[in-house]
Amino acid sequence: MRFVELWVYLSASPLFGLTATLVVYLLAQAIYTRLDSAPLANPVLWSVIVLAGGLLATGVDYPRYFAGAQFIHFLLGPAVVALAWPLWLRRAELRARFGRVLLAALLGGVSASGSAVALGWAVGLPHDVLMSLAPKSVTAPVAMGIAEKIGGIPALSAVFAVLTGLVGALTGKYLFDLLHIATTPAGWAARGFALGTTAHGIGAARALHVNADAGAYAGLALGLQVVLAALLMPLVFRLF
Repeated sequence: MRFVELWVYLSASPLFGLTATLVVYLLAQAIYTRLDSAPLANPVLWSVIVLAGGLLATGVDYPRYFAGAQFIHFLLGPAVVALAWPLWLRRAELRARFGRVLLAALLGGVSASGSAVALGWAVGLPHDVLMSLAPKSVTAPVAMGIAEKIGGIPALSAVFAVLTGLVGALTGKYLFDLLHIATTPAGWAARGFALGTTAHGIGAARALHVNADAGAYAGLALGLQVVLAALLMPLVFRLF
C-alpha cells in the first residue's frame, strides 16, 4: 500500500522523471561495469529501453516525465563543454595535426551523410525523410536545426541521430577490431575520432569511458562535425 501511495505521489510530480532517470541509469551503469564495459550493455541503450517501456506500461505521458528529467537534460550543455578539457591537455599534438584532422573530419562527415542519403534514395525514401537522414551523424539538437533548414523533419532527424549514436557505440569496438586498428596511442586516437565523427555524443561518451586519448579525439571530432555540418550542409543541399 505504501508503495502504491509513493508511486501516485511521484508520478504526479516533477520528481518522477528525475528519480526514474537517475535510478534506471545508475542500475544500468552498475550492470555495464560488472560486465566489463561490454558494448552491448551500453547504459544509455538500456536506460532508453527501460524508461520508454516503463512510460508505456504505466501510461505516464512524456511531458510529465520530462518535467523532472529536464534537470538532467540541462546538464548536457556543461557535459559537452567539459569535453574541451582533454583537448586542451593535448593542444600541442592537435596543433601539429590540425590540417590532417580537419581533412579527416570533412571526409568523414561527407561519407556519413552521403552514404545515408544514397542508401535512402536507393530504396525510394521520400525527399523529406532523406533530408532528415542527412545530418544523422551530428548531435541531435544541431541535426534538428539542419533538418529544418534543408527540408527535413526535425523530430525524425533527432530519432535518426540517437539511433546512429547508439549503433556506433554498440558496434564500434567490433568494427575497429575487424579492421585491425591497434590499441596504441595512435590507434586509440583513430578509434575515438571515427566514433566522434559518426556517432557524435553517444560515441564520444563510449570512447571517453574506454580510453582517454580516444575520448579526447572523439570530442574533437564531435565539435568539428557540428561546425562543418552547420555551415556546409545547408549550403550544399541548397545548391544541389
